[in-house]
Amino acid sequence: MERVAVLGAGSWGTALAQILADKGFSVSMWMRSAELCEHIVRDRENALYLPGVMLSKNLVPTLDIADAIRGAQMVVSVVPSHGLRTVAATILPLAAKDAIIVSATKGIEEGTNLTASGIIKEVFAGTSRTDLVVLSGPSFAKEVSVNLPAAVCAASVSLEAARAVQKAFSTPAFRVYTNSDVTGVELGGALKNVIAIASGISDGLGLGNNARAALITRGLAEMTRLGAAMGANPLTFSGLSGIGDLVLTCTGHLSRNYTVGYEIGTGRPLADVMKGMRMVAEGVRTSKGASALAAKHSVEMPITSAVCDVLYGGKPAKEAVFDLMMRELKGE
Repeated sequence: MERVAVLGAGSWGTALAQILADKGFSVSMWMRSAELCEHIVRDRENALYLPGVMLSKNLVPTLDIADAIRGAQMVVSVVPSHGLRTVAATILPLAAKDAIIVSATKGIEEGTNLTASGIIKEVFAGTSRTDLVVLSGPSFAKEVSVNLPAAVCAASVSLEAARAVQKAFSTPAFRVYTNSDVTGVELGGALKNVIAIASGISDGLGLGNNARAALITRGLAEMTRLGAAMGANPLTFSGLSGIGDLVLTCTGHLSRNYTVGYEIGTGRPLADVMKGMRMVAEGVRTSKGASALAAKHSVEMPITSAVCDVLYGGKPAKEAVFDLMMRELKGE
């Protein structure tokens, strides 16, 4: 493997592109912003999303998605869930037949309630591709970009494809494990964002460490319930893409979803919070999809439901907490 395309130039897309470029791959990183592209070419820095990190000369920014994909042996999609369907449709006719498609998107599409791999599979329906790999785990882009240790997993029904991605991304500071449970890995990466919003709300309200620990623990329980109902291995949620990513996102102030929740907990309206954010907080949209999936599979997800009520139903955060605490008593 020599040439890789990375689609998306946010903080995570840039961090992943940098890992590959530092390893000697020729990396084309596609973005929509001509201004950002110009800045990266001139300054070798993504000052908008990953300031302070000098980018490898092997990383070439481009505004031409076809040029980025053409000839690439691996295509890494790091676009938000709401834009993935369009990008997947672009990948389909351009990617080489033997190119590995990697999804690093952690979200659920509104309306269809599909995870990233579900979207790609739907777009790729009728093809025989089995080389789709999901890359997920506890990983703040800022820390990864300065070579602080992190571990993630590459999940695929094709062990060969998962191992190829594992080999491509692994470094002394970025350890990649393989996994065959695509559903569990993706749901863990998507649902933890919703629980992170709840954790942020709790901290914004000043409810303390006990409350946060309870939210993380019970949040994991409802994530696992939904995963099991959808065919995932419950043990996957005890791994990197489950409890690992959940703990990081619920406690780290670099988390966009935690930050959204925290601001709401302090009393700011969602619209104001979102207006001031440059990067996407996937949990805001995912909370709707997660609630819909819970209803479809008859799975109880009270924390997810409470987050939806606060974000979209106008329910005061304090009232949502009270209602969670006063639910019918039961065994763990």
